Parts: sequence; C-alpha cells; structure tokens
Amino acid sequence: MSITATELKENLSKYLLLSATEDVYITKNGKVVSKLTNPFRERVEVAKSLFGVLPADIGEEEAREERLNKI
Repeated sequence: MSITATELKENLSKYLLLSATEDVYITKNGKVVSKLTNPFRERVEVAKSLFGVLPADIGEEEAREERLNKI
C-alpha cells in the first residue's frame, strides 16, 4: 500500500495497525521516502514455512538426532 506523508500524519494509528500485516510505503511529492513495516513479519514467515517439516509423530529427541545426523 502506498500513502502520502499527509495521510500518514492524519491517520497514524490506522496505518500502524495496518503495517502489522502489510508494508505501507510513504510518499512525499510523488516519491517513496519511507516504508512502515512489521519488524517480526519475516520471522513469522520463516516460522510458518517450517510447519510440517517434521512428522507429527516424531519426538523432540528424535528430531534433534535427525538434525544432527544431517550435519
């Protein structure tokens, strides 16, 4: 989403909430000058990509051994 700096000033709380789920690009005089983003979003995406990597019936110790054997 792209908004003007004036729009950001007028509705800051709205865009702070919105930035939790998507990047908000701030423009001034038609040029992007900043990006409002969630600093943890990348971590969440990485964590989501790991779900389902290990079988559901494997224990913590077995998972650790399997990981060490691959190194």
